[in-house]
Amino acid sequence: MKKSFLKSFFADKKMVGSMTPSSKFLTQKMLKNVDFKKAKLIVELGPGTGVFTEKILENLSSDAHLMIFELNDGFFENLQKRIVDPRIIWVNDSAEKIHEYLQKNGFLFADYIISSIPLANLPKKITENILSDSYSCLKNQGKFIQFQYSLLSKKLIDNQFQTVHISFTPLNIPPAFVYTCIKEK
Repeated sequence: MKKSFLKSFFADKKMVGSMTPSSKFLTQKMLKNVDFKKAKLIVELGPGTGVFTEKILENLSSDAHLMIFELNDGFFENLQKRIVDPRIIWVNDSAEKIHEYLQKNGFLFADYIISSIPLANLPKKITENILSDSYSCLKNQGKFIQFQYSLLSKKLIDNQFQTVHISFTPLNIPPAFVYTCIKEK
C-alpha cells in the first residue's frame, strides 16, 4: 500500500498530498467528532489508500451509507478491489460534483464530509467549488472535516464555514492540521 501511495505521489503531486498514508493518530483526530450512531450518509473525498475508509466502515451503522469520491484511477481501482461493502457508493469523479451524485443516489444532504483532498495543491477556483458544494450538501449542523499539511487553505475554508475549529496532529508524517467545520445555516 505504501509503495503505491509513494508512486502516486511522484506521478501526480496535485492529486496526492503526501508521500505516506495518514497515521492512526490523524485518523483518530479526523473521526473523533463523527457521531456514527446518527450518521445516515458520510461522504469521503479523496480516500487515497483507504486509511480513513476502513475506520469509517468499522463504525458505520448497518443502515448508513458511505459515498466515496476518488479521482485517481489507481487508488479507485485498488480500493474497489480491496474493500467490498454494500454500504459504499463508489464515485470515480471530481469532488466538485457532490451535489449531483447525492441527487443521483436519492440523498438530499450528507451528515458528514471527510476530506483528504490536498486543497492547497489545487487551483483556487476548484478548491472554492469543492468547499461550496460541500457546504451546500451538508445538513444543518453537519460537519466538513478536512486535514491539510499547512494553513494555506484556512482563509478559503473560513470564507465558506461560520464555525471552524483547527487542531494539530504532530504524530503524522508530515504533521497535519485538522479543520472541523460546522454548517450553521
